[in-house]
Amino acid sequence: MSDGAKKVFVKTYGCQMNAYDSERMRETLAPLGYGEAASAEEADLVILNTCHIREKAAEKVYSELGKIKRLKNARSAGGQSLTIAVAGCVAQAEGEEIIRRAPAVDLVIGPQTYHRLPDLLSRHAETGLSVVETEFPAEEKFRGLATRRPAPRGVSAFVTVQEGCDKFCSFCVVPYTRGSEFSRPEEQIERELRELAQSGVREVTLLGQNVNAYRGPAGLSLAGLIARLSRIDGLTRLRYMTSHPRDMDEELIAAHGENAKLMPFLHLPVQAGSDRILKQMNRGHSAADYLGLVAKIRAARSDIAMSGDFIVGFPGETEEDFRATLDIVDAVGYASAFSFKYSPRPGTPAAERDDQVPEEVKTERLQRLQALLQSQQQAFNRSCLGRSLPVLVEKRGQQEGQMAGRSPYLQPVHMRGGPDLIGRVVEAKIMAVGSNSLSGHYGGDMADSGVSAT
Repeated sequence: MSDGAKKVFVKTYGCQMNAYDSERMRETLAPLGYGEAASAEEADLVILNTCHIREKAAEKVYSELGKIKRLKNARSAGGQSLTIAVAGCVAQAEGEEIIRRAPAVDLVIGPQTYHRLPDLLSRHAETGLSVVETEFPAEEKFRGLATRRPAPRGVSAFVTVQEGCDKFCSFCVVPYTRGSEFSRPEEQIERELRELAQSGVREVTLLGQNVNAYRGPAGLSLAGLIARLSRIDGLTRLRYMTSHPRDMDEELIAAHGENAKLMPFLHLPVQAGSDRILKQMNRGHSAADYLGLVAKIRAARSDIAMSGDFIVGFPGETEEDFRATLDIVDAVGYASAFSFKYSPRPGTPAAERDDQVPEEVKTERLQRLQALLQSQQQAFNRSCLGRSLPVLVEKRGQQEGQMAGRSPYLQPVHMRGGPDLIGRVVEAKIMAVGSNSLSGHYGGDMADSGVSAT
């Protein structure tokens, strides 16, 4: 519990977009006098910023709410208060049901309405009643979040530029919880990035559920937006995620070969390698389409590294279908990847199918896929041994005299050096490769054009 100034504790579930949303919620509350609490026990306001992508997401939130309710009851017994809010995609999907199942909750806030936190808190304080706000005014939200705090954490930041999805993959809840595709005005995004650069941020990752579907009000594409943002003084690196193969156009592919600030690392989910499964997923592309895209991207920039997402055990998946996924992994060669067992999402078409794959089969297939992906990641890391890579130094390392940063390929890199290196792009000759990171020798500052030729 806070002593004096009010404090807020935000627990974030899920993806980078939720991490961005959590940061913006803290910023929205700062003018009301809310500082940041390290735990729920220290807070006057607890916000659970939820994600609906993982299995049984709602039940995990209700379990967490049970713990916080006990804390709230203890506060109440001592004559003090604790406000509880549920935000994000579970809030959007569950709405009033959250209040019914967990009456201790004071606020239910969808992902498009957290900019109204001050008003909603005021309404709750005035009436003493629970407030549920789950509309989809995306444009209004971003207009209300135009100003960043002057001192963001670290030298890297995430910025949402696009939200929602119109693709309706049969396994996915995003169109129902985040709404249709919406792109922020480019002027608003540029202003936010300039503020970040002025406060010391050197690398920005542009976020969206389908980020390469970005279309500004005047028709500006993601490639055009990246070109505009790359002119901002102080920014040395730009990235974007997550992309859909259907929106990977020629202009964006060309940007990877032409824009020195756009890092040579692309997260491009394919989900499966079987055309039959891809069609049932409603992905809108075939395995050959995806491989053709990869070939074009590598022709534009030969040193680009690929990352992907995979779902194992989609309803009706046969061993032959699964082997097609292994085949596409073999064909592409990934530097990193995320892979999951399919789990039904209520309200999605795939969840209603009666040909669900047995859990033990999904588990065995996932193990085989992850073994292959891990071997490819290790091979990619080993290929960096002896090379000089530009590393953006982010923070002190765990050991005395050690600094930590990221390569253009998002690999953690450790090297000897002092805190004066933080925020600088330095040359690091890779001397050792670990299971999840690289060790390098600092060789001086360098211009960050992605990677060196050596």
